[in-house]
Amino acid sequence: MSDNRPYHKSCYKEQHHPKCDVCKNFIPTNPAGLIEYRAHPFWLQKYCPSHETDGTPRCCSCERMEPVDARYLILEDGRKLCLECLDSSIMDTHECQPLYLEIQEFYEGLNMKVEQQIPLLLVERQALNEAMEGEKNGHHHMPETRGLCLSEEQTISSISRRPRIGGYRILDMFTEPHRLIRQCEVTAILILYGLPRLLTGSILAHEMMHAWLRLKGYPSLSPEVEEGICQVLAHMWLDSEIIAGSGSTSTSASTSASSSSSSSPSTSSKKGKRSDFEKKLGDFFKHQIESDTSAAYGDGFREGNKAVLKYGLKTTLDHIRLTGTYPC
Repeated sequence: MSDNRPYHKSCYKEQHHPKCDVCKNFIPTNPAGLIEYRAHPFWLQKYCPSHETDGTPRCCSCERMEPVDARYLILEDGRKLCLECLDSSIMDTHECQPLYLEIQEFYEGLNMKVEQQIPLLLVERQALNEAMEGEKNGHHHMPETRGLCLSEEQTISSISRRPRIGGYRILDMFTEPHRLIRQCEVTAILILYGLPRLLTGSILAHEMMHAWLRLKGYPSLSPEVEEGICQVLAHMWLDSEIIAGSGSTSTSASTSASSSSSSSPSTSSKKGKRSDFEKKLGDFFKHQIESDTSAAYGDGFREGNKAVLKYGLKTTLDHIRLTGTYPC
């Protein structure tokens, strides 16, 4: 009985028992007879607890699990990418240059122009890991590094043109070596290929802040302050992109951006209004930054964002230069 109405047990189960969004079966009961499931904190994708340990792949961008009735693209390095994230993915160095120019303009709008011409290369995971090993210092907490601001001279293999795709797999990778010469404190910015435009851009905005700090002669900072303020800039850029993509004429949702300067309108509006999924994806990347549990990237961001919202970006950066800490 339910609401004083009789049901066959099978009909009641069909209508009221939750189904797994991954395997599409009814979510089983636990030993106590209760229905137990897991849910992604942002996407609210419900799934059987067993899928966390049975090798079910997740999209390397949005983190959603691959359902049985969909196929994810397998990238050359083993990462999987859902087709919705693939739709706006950036696959090679040349394809990333317009986005790089947009982020340079974003920094100019904050009165933080990077004067030096820093090469930007899109690379495979192995090339990124090898470059990271060649750096003398740096802070990395993620299971996989997705961006790197280089200061050492190295030879890097970058992706020269978009790989061919067939049968949900990458068929051919086109790479070429780049010899990086140290002409200033930063030799290059490296970004992992195959990620959606908004994620690629937020990683690039983060690494650009590392470059800006080095080129402006900031002292050696703690991971909490350096990574935290870099995440603040990544979050600000996502904010500006989400608003530009919605068709709003506002330039930035961040109080910190407007308090530091009159930011110029984001050129991302040239791409037109975003799909509903891409808007949701932007919100997810912001959520990832805001909810990060690590000391450097998570706590550092929250402290930095609080300071920027209270004092403005310029005052916060001036305080960091003088003291190596955020203003209270």
